[in-house]
Amino acid sequence: MIVSGKVVKYGDNVNTDVIIPGRYLVLMDPKELAKHAMEGIDKDFARKARDGVVIVAGENFGCGSSREQASIALKHAGVKCVLAESFARIFFRNAINIGLPALECKGVCKSIHEGDEVLVDLKSGEVSNRSKGSVAQANPLPTFLINIVEDGGLIQHLRKRR
Repeated sequence: MIVSGKVVKYGDNVNTDVIIPGRYLVLMDPKELAKHAMEGIDKDFARKARDGVVIVAGENFGCGSSREQASIALKHAGVKCVLAESFARIFFRNAINIGLPALECKGVCKSIHEGDEVLVDLKSGEVSNRSKGSVAQANPLPTFLINIVEDGGLIQHLRKRR
Protein backbone atom coordinates (compact mmCIF):
# COMPACT_ATOMS: atom_id res chain seq x y z
CA MET A 1 0.00 0.00 0.00
CA ILE A 2 1.44 3.35 -1.06
CA VAL A 3 0.20 6.83 -0.14
CA SER A 4 1.43 10.19 -1.34
CA GLY A 5 0.82 13.83 -0.66
CA LYS A 6 2.17 17.25 0.09
CA VAL A 7 3.70 17.63 3.56
CA VAL A 8 2.20 19.71 6.34
CA LYS A 9 4.74 19.84 9.16
CA TYR A 10 4.45 20.29 12.93
CA GLY A 11 6.82 20.04 15.89
CA ASP A 12 6.99 17.96 19.06
CA ASN A 13 4.20 17.15 21.51
CA VAL A 14 1.24 17.90 19.24
CA ASN A 15 -1.56 16.86 21.55
CA THR A 16 -5.10 15.75 20.87
CA ASP A 17 -6.43 19.03 22.31
CA VAL A 18 -4.93 20.95 19.38
CA ILE A 19 -5.69 18.21 16.85
CA ILE A 20 -9.40 18.52 17.70
CA PRO A 21 -10.23 21.03 20.44
CA GLY A 22 -12.58 19.82 23.18
CA ARG A 23 -15.43 22.13 22.21
CA TYR A 24 -15.93 20.06 19.04
CA LEU A 25 -16.21 16.68 20.75
CA VAL A 26 -19.99 17.00 20.67
CA LEU A 27 -19.90 16.64 16.86
CA MET A 28 -20.69 13.14 15.60
CA ASP A 29 -20.31 13.64 11.85
CA PRO A 30 -16.68 12.97 10.78
CA LYS A 31 -17.00 15.63 8.05
CA GLU A 32 -17.91 18.22 10.67
CA LEU A 33 -14.98 17.14 12.88
CA ALA A 34 -12.71 17.45 9.84
CA LYS A 35 -13.55 21.13 9.46
CA HIS A 36 -11.91 21.74 12.84
CA ALA A 37 -8.88 19.41 12.56
CA MET A 38 -5.67 20.98 13.86
CA GLU A 39 -7.61 24.16 14.60
CA GLY A 40 -5.82 24.53 17.92
CA ILE A 41 -2.46 24.91 16.18
CA ASP A 42 -3.14 25.73 12.51
CA LYS A 43 -6.30 27.62 11.52
CA ASP A 44 -5.59 26.96 7.80
CA PHE A 45 -5.21 23.20 8.12
CA ALA A 46 -8.64 22.24 6.73
CA ARG A 47 -7.86 24.23 3.56
CA LYS A 48 -4.34 22.77 3.27
CA ALA A 49 -5.55 19.20 3.75
CA ARG A 50 -8.49 19.36 1.34
CA ASP A 51 -6.57 17.72 -1.55
CA GLY A 52 -4.81 15.17 0.67
CA VAL A 53 -1.70 15.65 2.77
CA VAL A 54 0.89 13.76 4.76
CA ILE A 55 1.56 15.13 8.23
CA VAL A 56 5.20 15.12 9.34
CA ALA A 57 5.77 15.75 13.03
CA GLY A 58 8.28 15.47 15.82
CA GLU A 59 8.23 13.45 19.02
CA ASN A 60 5.13 12.33 20.91
CA PHE A 61 2.51 13.14 18.25
CA GLY A 62 -1.03 12.65 19.58
CA CYS A 63 -0.20 12.95 23.27
CA GLY A 64 -2.85 14.07 25.71
CA SER A 65 -6.30 12.57 26.00
CA SER A 66 -7.37 9.32 24.38
CA ARG A 67 -10.01 10.97 22.18
CA GLU A 68 -10.58 8.91 19.06
CA GLN A 69 -12.01 12.01 17.39
CA ALA A 70 -8.46 13.30 16.84
CA SER A 71 -7.56 10.61 14.32
CA ILE A 72 -11.07 10.68 12.82
CA ALA A 73 -10.83 14.44 12.23
CA LEU A 74 -7.44 14.07 10.54
CA LYS A 75 -8.51 11.23 8.28
CA HIS A 76 -11.68 12.96 7.14
CA ALA A 77 -9.86 16.27 6.65
CA GLY A 78 -7.70 14.60 3.99
CA VAL A 79 -4.68 13.27 5.89
CA LYS A 80 -3.38 10.23 4.03
CA CYS A 81 -0.65 9.32 6.53
CA VAL A 82 1.10 10.66 9.62
CA LEU A 83 4.89 10.34 9.83
CA ALA A 84 6.35 11.25 13.21
CA GLU A 85 9.53 10.80 15.20
CA SER A 86 7.31 9.03 17.76
CA PHE A 87 3.64 8.70 18.70
CA ALA A 88 1.64 8.59 21.87
CA ARG A 89 0.60 4.92 21.98
CA ILE A 90 -3.14 5.53 22.25
CA PHE A 91 -3.14 7.93 19.28
CA PHE A 92 -1.17 5.43 17.20
CA ARG A 93 -3.66 2.66 17.89
CA ASN A 94 -6.68 4.94 17.39
CA ALA A 95 -5.27 5.99 14.01
CA ILE A 96 -4.82 2.39 12.87
CA ASN A 97 -8.26 1.44 14.22
CA ILE A 98 -9.94 4.03 11.98
CA GLY A 99 -7.74 3.25 8.98
CA LEU A 100 -5.27 6.16 9.16
CA PRO A 101 -1.68 5.02 8.54
CA ALA A 102 0.80 6.22 11.17
CA LEU A 103 4.52 5.41 10.87
CA GLU A 104 7.44 6.24 13.13
CA CYS A 105 10.34 7.65 11.16
CA LYS A 106 13.41 8.76 13.09
CA GLY A 107 15.00 11.87 11.57
CA VAL A 108 11.91 12.73 9.50
CA CYS A 109 11.84 16.31 10.77
CA LYS A 110 15.35 16.97 9.51
CA SER A 111 14.91 15.43 6.07
CA ILE A 112 11.38 16.49 5.07
CA HIS A 113 10.01 20.02 5.03
CA GLU A 114 6.67 21.78 4.73
CA GLY A 115 5.40 21.58 1.16
CA ASP A 116 7.61 18.66 0.07
CA GLU A 117 5.85 15.96 -1.95
CA VAL A 118 6.34 12.50 -0.41
CA LEU A 119 5.52 8.92 -1.33
CA VAL A 120 5.16 6.47 1.58
CA ASP A 121 5.29 2.70 1.13
CA LEU A 122 3.52 1.34 4.20
CA LYS A 123 4.81 -2.21 3.71
CA SER A 124 8.51 -1.39 3.33
CA GLY A 125 8.51 1.84 5.34
CA GLU A 126 10.32 3.67 2.54
CA VAL A 127 9.55 7.39 2.45
CA SER A 128 10.56 9.00 -0.85
CA ASN A 129 10.86 12.77 -0.84
CA ARG A 130 9.98 13.50 -4.46
CA SER A 131 10.80 17.21 -4.02
CA LYS A 132 14.39 16.58 -2.93
CA GLY A 133 15.10 13.15 -4.43
CA SER A 134 15.94 11.69 -1.02
CA VAL A 135 14.73 8.58 0.79
CA ALA A 136 14.09 8.04 4.51
CA GLN A 137 13.29 4.79 6.29
CA ALA A 138 10.27 4.57 8.59
CA ASN A 139 9.36 1.58 10.69
CA PRO A 140 7.10 -0.39 8.36
CA LEU A 141 3.69 -1.42 9.60
CA PRO A 142 3.32 -5.13 10.36
CA THR A 143 1.11 -7.02 7.91
CA PHE A 144 -1.79 -7.35 10.37
CA LEU A 145 -1.91 -3.55 10.81
CA ILE A 146 -1.64 -2.94 7.07
CA ASN A 147 -4.61 -5.27 6.63
CA ILE A 148 -6.64 -3.17 9.08
CA VAL A 149 -5.68 0.07 7.32
CA GLU A 150 -6.40 -1.37 3.86
CA ASP A 151 -9.85 -2.51 5.03
CA GLY A 152 -10.66 1.01 6.23
CA GLY A 153 -10.27 0.41 9.95
CA LEU A 154 -10.73 -2.24 12.61
CA ILE A 155 -14.54 -2.51 12.47
CA GLN A 156 -14.54 -2.96 8.68
CA HIS A 157 -11.66 -5.39 8.96
CA LEU A 158 -13.53 -7.54 11.49
CA ARG A 159 -16.70 -7.47 9.40
CA LYS A 160 -14.73 -8.58 6.35
CA ARG A 161 -13.19 -11.49 8.25
CA ARG A 162 -16.54 -12.74 9.60
